[in-house]
Amino acid sequence: MKTKEDFLNGQILLIDKPLEWSSFQAVNALKWGIRKKFDLKKIKIGHAGTLDPLATGLLIICTGKFTKKIPELQGQVKEYTGSFTLGATTPSFDMETDVDQKFPTKHITEELILSATKQFLGEIEQVPPIFSALKKDGKRLYEFAREGIKVEVKSRKIEIFEFEITQVQLPKIHFRVVCSKGTYIRSLAHDFGKSLQSGAYLSELRRTKIGDFNVINAVTPTVFKENL
Repeated sequence: MKTKEDFLNGQILLIDKPLEWSSFQAVNALKWGIRKKFDLKKIKIGHAGTLDPLATGLLIICTGKFTKKIPELQGQVKEYTGSFTLGATTPSFDMETDVDQKFPTKHITEELILSATKQFLGEIEQVPPIFSALKKDGKRLYEFAREGIKVEVKSRKIEIFEFEITQVQLPKIHFRVVCSKGTYIRSLAHDFGKSLQSGAYLSELRRTKIGDFNVINAVTPTVFKENL
């Protein structure tokens, strides 16, 4: 059992973020659980890399003095699994918003899908989604998007180390991606659809690894609090 001193001195906690929870909610659940258990007025706590509410999987949460490790942990290589749905796009590039355009898919073969992955390997330029928490002029991009204001989003260099199609069940394709910090899998879905002369959006996402940390060793926020 961990003690109050353990959390204050610093812990790296591996959390399996549930679907529809924000990363902030997960951090908050742990913070209140630790404070209540040990009767603490405050404790430093933070996460190393946001996961969207529609994504599940590995969230690294640091407490106490280990919050200083967050920048280092954020910079590590990440692995994701999930699915793209072909033949349509959404403004958010995922299922947060409704389909805005439909595209043909009859020409898409498994061979075409597998060969299209090659153009995304290595260092590439990627434009982040307008529905993201990145800031422009002191305001989050998703705030502009929800107000219907068009803003220019600059591309940035990211790196895709591995891009594997694990199953084809059209219109869905299942994937595994290993990538650098700053990669948006939603943007990858959108760009992948374009590369097939069609459209695509992210329909499922799970973060499975951050550096050497694996989601198989993680627990949900509820289980964490129960085991305190």
